[in-house]
Amino acid sequence: MNKLKYYYENKDFKLIQGDSLSILKKIEPKSIDVIFADPPYFLSGNGISCSAGKMVSVKKGAWDEKIDIKEKHKFNKKWIRLCKEILKDDGTIWISGTMHNIYSIGMALEEEGFKIINNITWRKLNPPPNISCRAFVHSTETILWAKKDIKKSKHKFNYELMREMNNNKQMKDVWETSLTKPSEKKCGKHPTQKPIALLEKIILGSTDEGDLILDPFNGSGTTGIVASRLNRKYIGIEKEKEYLELTIKRKEEIYDKS
Repeated sequence: MNKLKYYYENKDFKLIQGDSLSILKKIEPKSIDVIFADPPYFLSGNGISCSAGKMVSVKKGAWDEKIDIKEKHKFNKKWIRLCKEILKDDGTIWISGTMHNIYSIGMALEEEGFKIINNITWRKLNPPPNISCRAFVHSTETILWAKKDIKKSKHKFNYELMREMNNNKQMKDVWETSLTKPSEKKCGKHPTQKPIALLEKIILGSTDEGDLILDPFNGSGTTGIVASRLNRKYIGIEKEKEYLELTIKRKEEIYDKS
């Protein structure tokens, strides 16, 4: 690593505070095995949604405010390009998103020299209702899994383990799980926090023990917590101090003691 200043460091679990577009440039090229990213969806505005049975405003934070489509795509291309530089040639990248951003993500991946391996559909078993009653219930999210589009790229896929986890049948690209459980939010929550079960499949499917995983949008640290529990190394990048502190609290007070 090149002159990285860690906000938190505990063995193979490291957090960096700062803007991903700046921090990614300082990471050693071709040093990361797998990247998981849950970038801003740019959907926050004046709309409404439902949370815990209550009507809430769709305002997740300044980092998620709606922006012009050209600016959105420019941002996606830039951070994906930087991720490509630090990813090993045999490494892979996973990116989650909703209809608000995932189509730009898919286009940006191909434009920046990636080949999409799978389009995973996460089917939420308990999605919130559509309050407006003017559209179908939003019950899915997409996770794109991609590798570098180069001839000698041989990405890692733990096929036998995935098959074993799926009652000895090939695992399909539709994954069903509930939204993030209340027990995973004991220390606090992030508005786009992903379930542990989702990250477990991703990490077990594409990495081995000792591999280095990076999340350029750390959020509440679910990627890192799962990586640590599965004996993988982790680097998380996050702008907001409150989410870095939440990550540390989750890791030290719950998962390190479990």
